[in-house]
Parts: sequence; structure tokens; C-alpha cells
Amino acid sequence: MRKLVVLLATWAGVGFLPVAPGTAGTAAAVPLFLLLSLLPLKIYLPLLMGISLLACWLAGKAEDIFQQRDSRVIVVDEVVGFLVTMTSFSPSWCLILAGFILFRTFDILKPPPIRFLEKRVRRGYGVVLDDIVAGIYAHIVLQVFSLLHIL
Repeated sequence: MRKLVVLLATWAGVGFLPVAPGTAGTAAAVPLFLLLSLLPLKIYLPLLMGISLLACWLAGKAEDIFQQRDSRVIVVDEVVGFLVTMTSFSPSWCLILAGFILFRTFDILKPPPIRFLEKRVRRGYGVVLDDIVAGIYAHIVLQVFSLLHIL
């Protein structure tokens, strides 16, 4: 079970990359998004909720294994954040790239309440919840860009 938790929490080892594991984890989420984007929204959303809950559990177990709070090798949270960002969008490389950049920007800058959630919410829920909020922010900006025909 320990190996499976590490495998999934690090997104098949992507989190062990020495440089920018969060960015690499987000990039590694693109194939999953492409697969899930084939599903209708009424299936995508409950599946995303299930993936999010699983990610919270995985992140909490991985914190125990690595003996570190929100270890940088845990990147399943970036996967969830990117999937939140891309919710309801049809896949196009322009939208994927914009979603990637927007999500990483919000995840790195951590505008309120993201930093608060990251610091105050414990265990795997805190690890994942801040990325979900970053994904919501990125999704909103992506929607505005789409409405304004910027993308």
C-alpha cells in the first residue's frame, strides 16, 4: 500500500524531479485532462470530486510517509488543481496552455485565501484545498478570457 500511495501522490514519480516538481506535476496532468474531457460535464464533475477526495487522502498518507508537511514531492494536488482549472473546457492547446499558466501563477502567488488555507487546513485536505482554490481562480480568468474571445 505504501508504494501505491507514493506512486499516486508523486504522480508516477514526477514529484521527485529535482527542479519545479509542481510545474512538472501540472504538465503531467494534461493527459488525464484530455481523457476526462471526453466525458460529459455531469460525469466529469462527480469524478473530479472523487479524485479530489482521493488526492486529499493520498496527500495525508504521503505526508506521513515522507514525514514532512506538504512535501514538494507530493504533486497529486497540482493534478487536481489543473483539472479544476480546465472544468467545462473543450481541449485545445491554446486553452490548455493558458490554463496551465494561470493555474501555476495562482498556485505560486497564493492570493487570499489560498495562503491562509495552505497554512491553516491540516493534513491532506490543506495540501489539496489550496490548489483547488487556485484552480477555481484560474478557471474564472479562463472563462473571462473565453467570453472576451481573447483565447
